[in-house]
Amino acid sequence: MKLALDRRTFLIAAAVVLVAILVLFVARSGPLASMRVTVAPVARADLAPLLFGIGVVEARRSYLVGPTTAGRVRYVAVDVGDVVKAGQLLAEMDPVDLDQRIAATNAAARRAQNAVDTAAAQLTDSAARREVAAANARRYEELGRKGFVSSSVTEGKAQEMNSASAQFAAAEAALAGARQDLARLDAERAGTQQQRSNLRLLAPADGVVTARDAEPGSTVVAGQAVVRLVAADSLWLKLRLDQNRSAGLQVGLPAEIVLRSRPGQVLPGKVARIEMLSDSVTEERIALVAFDTPPKDVSVGEMSEITLRQPLVKEALAVPGAALRQHQGMTGVWLLAAGKPGFVPVKTGTSGADGRVQILDGLKEGDVVIVHSESEIAADARIKVVSSLTGS
Repeated sequence: MKLALDRRTFLIAAAVVLVAILVLFVARSGPLASMRVTVAPVARADLAPLLFGIGVVEARRSYLVGPTTAGRVRYVAVDVGDVVKAGQLLAEMDPVDLDQRIAATNAAARRAQNAVDTAAAQLTDSAARREVAAANARRYEELGRKGFVSSSVTEGKAQEMNSASAQFAAAEAALAGARQDLARLDAERAGTQQQRSNLRLLAPADGVVTARDAEPGSTVVAGQAVVRLVAADSLWLKLRLDQNRSAGLQVGLPAEIVLRSRPGQVLPGKVARIEMLSDSVTEERIALVAFDTPPKDVSVGEMSEITLRQPLVKEALAVPGAALRQHQGMTGVWLLAAGKPGFVPVKTGTSGADGRVQILDGLKEGDVVIVHSESEIAADARIKVVSSLTGS
C-alpha cells in the first residue's frame, strides 16, 4: 500500500515538473513569449564621418609611343623600367627607301637651283639687250626725224627694241617658274625628311618605360604603340565608393592611403578630382586621389585601401546604425514607449566612424529606440529588454 502511494506521488511530481517545463517553454519560446530586444537612447554626440573605398594606382599622364605610318620595327633602344628624358630615342622604324628618296629629292633640288641661277643670268642678259635696243631705237628715231636715215631703218630698230622687251619678259617668267619648281622640290624634300624623322620614336616627356609592345622585326600599324611610358611624378589612385555611402564626397577631402605592398604604412593624400560619370553597373562613384608625396617604387595597378575623413559634426542627435529599419517602404526606427514598440519614420544625415547615424528629424533627445531584436518587430509585439541577445 505504501509502495503504491509513493509511486503515485512520484508520478504526480513528474507531471508537475513536465507541466512547469512546458509552461516555461511556451512562455519563453512560444507564441506568447516576449521578444528579447536591446535598446539605446537617442543622444547627442560628435560624429566623425568616414568614407572608405578601394583604389588602384594609375598614372595621370601616360604615353603610347608608336609610328604614324605602318612599318617594320628596326630596333628598340629602351627596356621596361628604364628612366627616359624628353626627346630621348626610344625606338626606330625601318626607313625602307626613304633615304634614297631623300637623296633623289636633294639632287632634284640642286638641279632646280641651277635652273634658277641660269634663268637669273638669262634675265640679266635680256635686260642688257633691252637697254641697248631701247637706246638704238631712240637714236635712230632722232636721226629719222632729221632725215639722215630712212623710215624703214627707224622701224627696224623699234622692232628690235620690242623683241628685246619680249625676251626680257620671257626671261622673267622663266625665272619665276624655276623658283616655283625649286620651292616645290624644297617642300617635297622637307616632307620626306619629316617622314624620315617620324621613324625615330622619341620620348614626348620625362617618364618610365612600362611596356615594350613590339620587338625588332615585327610589323606595326599606324598608331600602334611600340613603347609605353608613364610620368613617374603623376601617379594617383582611382577610388571607387558605394553611391549609397558617398554623401559628402568633395574635392580636397584628406585621405589616408594604405597600399597593399605597405600594409603598415599610412600615406597622406587628398581628393584631386571627382568624375562626372559613375559606374551604373557596380553603382559606384569614382574619384581620383593624389598623394601628398608620391612614394618611391610604387607600381601602377597596385591595389590600396583609402579612407576619406570628412569634417567633424559636433553635438549631432544620433542613434546606432543598427537601429535603422525599413518598414512599409520607409526608413525609420522602432521607438519603445511605455513598453510598447512603435515605428517612427526618420530623416538621417551623416554616419560616424563608430557606426552611429545622425538624425535630422523624427526623434528627440532621450527617446529610446530598439537596436537589435530576435525577430521582426510588430506593433503589438511583447517586448523584453535585455543587455545582450547572446547568452540571455
